[in-house]
Amino acid sequence: MSARLGVAVVGCGLIGRRRAHEAARDPRSRCVVVVDTSAAASAQLAGEVEAEIGPDWQSAVRRPDVGAVVVATPNGFLRDIAVATLAAGKHVLVEKPMGRTLAEALEMRDAATRAGKVLKIGFNHRYHPGIAEARRRAGAGVIGDLVNARCRYGHGSRPGCEREWRANRELAGGGELTDQGVHAIDLLNWFFGGLPASVFAWLQTAVWPLGDLEDNAFGLLRYGSTAVASLHASMTQWKNLFSLEVFGTRGALIMEGLGKSYGVETLTEVRCKAEGGVPDVQTVRYEGEDLSWRLEWQDFLGAVLEGRPMLGTADEGVGAMRVLDALYRSAQAGAPAAP
Repeated sequence: MSARLGVAVVGCGLIGRRRAHEAARDPRSRCVVVVDTSAAASAQLAGEVEAEIGPDWQSAVRRPDVGAVVVATPNGFLRDIAVATLAAGKHVLVEKPMGRTLAEALEMRDAATRAGKVLKIGFNHRYHPGIAEARRRAGAGVIGDLVNARCRYGHGSRPGCEREWRANRELAGGGELTDQGVHAIDLLNWFFGGLPASVFAWLQTAVWPLGDLEDNAFGLLRYGSTAVASLHASMTQWKNLFSLEVFGTRGALIMEGLGKSYGVETLTEVRCKAEGGVPDVQTVRYEGEDLSWRLEWQDFLGAVLEGRPMLGTADEGVGAMRVLDALYRSAQAGAPAAP
């Protein structure tokens, strides 16, 4: 047991539980302590993964048997816990969106640089098999040069959502653009290989009583001099939906579904014919268990234990926050903004 990486999980909600179970399942790591402000939540998770219950995150971070910390709290606590953990010489996997602001993201990245430790941002969508395969094909030039993309990501929320932490600006930092939209931003940056040159956004609070937070966000992102991507993050989608379409000069890659309530994950490749006419279309279905969390944990351990390159680096997390920040500035000013 002593050879396995000791892991502390701070935050025992849905995401923290997923992380804890993956840490306990992998033969290279073990979950030694869990922490949550809810005694019931921490007790339940501790029993599930055979971990101790920590009194607070500060004591968990200081434990000598902890080498890495998963931070799965509301956004308002991510920066403080991550920075303190890195300063204590421990590796960190912090959930998206890497804090509430760009400034908080930069603080985390700087702390990781000073400590010489791994800081991974939890963008698990990159590990969905259809998305990962589409990225591989796009990078290999299967659909030619990328010219535009379209991402839609949404759900229907629920009555009373205004009382949850995601409706509190101090805890969340932003509304639906911050919550689900940041996944779309990260994926678009990944496919296009960098940050957009310019963005434009509109925000809406159309249905849910969220005060000054948005329940819908619309964005246009211009990559390079010509490529354009659009995103729509929505709390009024009603039927859960994920769709990412990437178009090139010779075809398209269409990713839909994330499993469970978002529907079976599929990847459709559309390949144009030289002579024109109806293109060739092939669809692959990825049914079964969602393995994105397991694959992401394995990627994190590879970076921590073997020094391997990984996805979701601190720089990539900062990049997503730069675009998020620019979209909010654009919506406020009613004008394009640069990340």
